[in-house]
Amino acid sequence: MLKINSGRTLYYGKGDVLVYRTYAEPLEAAPIPESPFVGEDNILFAHNIRFAVSGDALLTSFTDGDNAQLVATDSMKNFILRQAATFAGGTTEALLHFLAVRFMETYSHIDTVRLSANRIPFLPLPVPGPGGFLDNRLVYRRSYNDHASAEMKLARGAEGYDLDEAWSGLSDLQLIKVSGSSFYGFIRDEYTTLPDAYDRPLFIFLDIRWRYEDPQDAIHPEAGKHVPVQQIRDIAQNVFYEFATPSIQHLIWLIGQRILIRFPQLAEVRFETSNRTWETVVEPADGLSSGVFTEPRPPFGFQGFSMTREDLIAAPEPAEGAVSSG
Repeated sequence: MLKINSGRTLYYGKGDVLVYRTYAEPLEAAPIPESPFVGEDNILFAHNIRFAVSGDALLTSFTDGDNAQLVATDSMKNFILRQAATFAGGTTEALLHFLAVRFMETYSHIDTVRLSANRIPFLPLPVPGPGGFLDNRLVYRRSYNDHASAEMKLARGAEGYDLDEAWSGLSDLQLIKVSGSSFYGFIRDEYTTLPDAYDRPLFIFLDIRWRYEDPQDAIHPEAGKHVPVQQIRDIAQNVFYEFATPSIQHLIWLIGQRILIRFPQLAEVRFETSNRTWETVVEPADGLSSGVFTEPRPPFGFQGFSMTREDLIAAPEPAEGAVSSG
């Protein structure tokens, strides 16, 4: 039989599997200076999952039209939904690992599972209670803001299942800073029409991904090294607040520095950003005066950057107290 060689792409699976699990394991986290987050109850533990499998046994379904070894993608969907009920953890990473291992235990001819998930956030609503308003544990509001994400690849090994790749993430974070950002000093030539900006409202879209030195730390929060996505978000928004930055490039460098310092268990942090700075209609007289802006027109600028622990050798933690005018 033909084998899957290193240059061949072979996979199939199911996407947009919506899983709404209630009462997952609560999550606890150690506090950090930038964040009030110390845990969540996980009463609503909802995800949009993408699930793909690969293996030598699947090749004939492509080459010969032989479906004898195919698990229908509808069966994959049902497997994910039913197995979610027996999941005993409380993080997106642990859920993905659990599903991949259970699937390969069930179907011995599957060699590799690659899967990803976006958490669907629901926020508790404040209701009147003794002494004032409190977050209830019964009614929630669907949020379309930033959310946790994760992706991983598991492969069948000689002794169990190898976690070949694991990334955690914060997706779709959108931040606006009304003052305290600039952009000037760039190359000026016959192609340049952009004016210098010494104090601009800066609106950014930001995705952050991170991987651990030990991938097992991503799936075992009970070991105390799991990094909550809420704390990553709070670091990003605090650094944005603290510093007057000359570019988005320098901003994500400062955020990466802080993340790697706060969490020594992380090996790498990656950024993908998009500049969505508003177009000015009425220019403010200064950083505290009123102005009028509108949505920018495409195309949009973007930035990609990765940082590892080696970057901390040349660049120590940013100085505290350098709060911008914002």
